Amino acid sequence: MSNNTGRKVPTELGTEKIGKLLMQYAIPAIIAQTAASLYNMIDSIFIGHIPNVGAEAISGLATTFPFMNLSVAFGAMVGVGGATQLSVKLGQRDYDSAKHILGNLMTLSTLVGALFAAISLIFLDEILVFFGASETTLPFARDFMKIILFGNVITHLYFGINAALRASGHPKPAMYATIITVIMNIIFAPLFIYVLDWGIKGAAFATILSQSITLLWQMKLLSNPNELLHLQRGIFKLKKSIVKGILSIGMSPFFINAAACIVVIIINKGLRGYGEHGDISIAAYGIANRMQFIFVMVVLGLTQGMQPIVGYNYGAKRHDRVKSVLTQTIFWATLVTTIGFVVCEFFPEAVANAFTTEPALIEKSAWAMRIMSVFMPIIGFQLVTTYFFQSIGKVNKSIFLSLTRQVLLLIPLLLILPLFIGEKGVWYSMPISDIIAAVLTVAMLVIQFREWKKEEYRP
Repeated sequence: MSNNTGRKVPTELGTEKIGKLLMQYAIPAIIAQTAASLYNMIDSIFIGHIPNVGAEAISGLATTFPFMNLSVAFGAMVGVGGATQLSVKLGQRDYDSAKHILGNLMTLSTLVGALFAAISLIFLDEILVFFGASETTLPFARDFMKIILFGNVITHLYFGINAALRASGHPKPAMYATIITVIMNIIFAPLFIYVLDWGIKGAAFATILSQSITLLWQMKLLSNPNELLHLQRGIFKLKKSIVKGILSIGMSPFFINAAACIVVIIINKGLRGYGEHGDISIAAYGIANRMQFIFVMVVLGLTQGMQPIVGYNYGAKRHDRVKSVLTQTIFWATLVTTIGFVVCEFFPEAVANAFTTEPALIEKSAWAMRIMSVFMPIIGFQLVTTYFFQSIGKVNKSIFLSLTRQVLLLIPLLLILPLFIGEKGVWYSMPISDIIAAVLTVAMLVIQFREWKKEEYRP
């Protein structure tokens, strides 16, 4: 092990009070994730108000959500997998391995991002039609995704480096990176969409340009030789053991996002096939989903703040601290999703008005928000527990929980219920799967706590 005297090592993860530590790490991540969700929402609002084509454009954007989820799935597989390994190795004080994990994370992000973009661009139209685009909305979806895919490597590196910064004890720079990106997007998007008259293409250009500028700043941060983890020669060559570890842990977030991709495809196809006005229903789902996404992203910010604390203390065999950070994170996550429930149930028309001025779309979006958010308070607990298992390396349990709601419950419901009650079956499937998945999550968590209790009393 190399000499790291004088280098910054996040030892407070194992010594500081859990409540203070969680806020220290979670608040920057929450701000960053909230900014990221607003970033996506702002794009939707700007696109929804493009003169004469706003409703069609926002419906076209909604059909790109599965594509975006799939790209995120591959990015998270590398970024989250690498970040989790980083925090565990730091907890074990294996700093040489941590350095090589950083380098391998960046190399894998580049390779995966480039390969995904190349394959997607070749079959772009076919994929978008499969994802639910109609003749009317396909041109908008195509224009948006072409630009996004050309910048896919930048996007993967941007998110991967941010995950590494959080895991290595730098939550504030990770937060600043996201905030900078959002601010630049707010500036560039209306300029490109309205002033330069680039329409939906302008939103995509604004996204990639904002991430490119922020990525340059991130690279500068990682070039500081005074930091324990920094860019240096010899860390970028892929190592089989590191790649295997990254992909193994990263399978959980990959399956979560890939399953989300499949779900959105089925929802879009169901709304188009069973709804009287397919494009309106898909646009309404896009708006309702964007609104829920804000609160989900806040919870994900909490899980990102939790992850390095859990990973470090689990690596140090401090189960008491692991349990403490988990229970506190669940409390705050449940509070956040309960606030989301109140907003979506009691003020949905006001939310829909921000996205569009078309009465039919406003009415449909408000109805959709109320249905989708019936059991929203329990979503926070479910997400935290899923990412908790991932953070302690219990990959199989994390994958099981992530796939239970999306694949084992939601997809069958989406396929079966509409056969009996039409389009409403698509909408009702979502809250039904939420409540069943929550019960299973409680059972899994109780089993894990009992296992730890047995270990504590084992001679």
